Amino acid sequence: MIVADKKRELIIDGAIKRFTHFGINKTTMNDIAEDLSVSKPSLYYYFPDKKHLILGVIERVFTDFYETLTKKINPDLPLEITLFNSIDIRNTFFQKYYMLRIAEGIPDLLNDDVIKSKLNSLKNLEKDFFAALFTRAKEKGEIDHEDMKHVSELYLESLMGLTTMCVMETGKDIFPDKKALNKMTQKQKDLSSIFTKGLKCE
Repeated sequence: MIVADKKRELIIDGAIKRFTHFGINKTTMNDIAEDLSVSKPSLYYYFPDKKHLILGVIERVFTDFYETLTKKINPDLPLEITLFNSIDIRNTFFQKYYMLRIAEGIPDLLNDDVIKSKLNSLKNLEKDFFAALFTRAKEKGEIDHEDMKHVSELYLESLMGLTTMCVMETGKDIFPDKKALNKMTQKQKDLSSIFTKGLKCE
């Protein structure tokens, strides 16, 4: 089982390298099999089609991101600092995986109910994590709101909007330069400050 898991992870590593360099649309399962010197039957044993391989890559990236969040974020720090720290982690992953261009492969994925359900579960896991951060801040008397899950959803969607604006301004096929990344990060932190102040107890 351990050997099988290692082989699956090796395939995902190969897919990430290939997707990053050539993009998802221009990569075939044959390309990945050739890169890794594995047989197509072996590749299809772990991933029955390209959609499931893309999902495996998304799961890997999200799992790495989520594990980093849970290890490095201290919910006992002031909320604003906690959110700033989470933004730094988020944008490190944004830079690392930007050229994956996962968005190019997602529209077709969303037509698959199983994959759509999995993607939603990953998204909900992140929402729950931030809802817990906001709940902890409420317990400490920093903020007050009746529905922390709703607060979490609004916050994450706002961050996503700012990230999307950065990509649109730069161009999706061009890696944002340091100035653009710093501008995006500062806007996200400004948003976090405004967000935190808006939730403060009177």
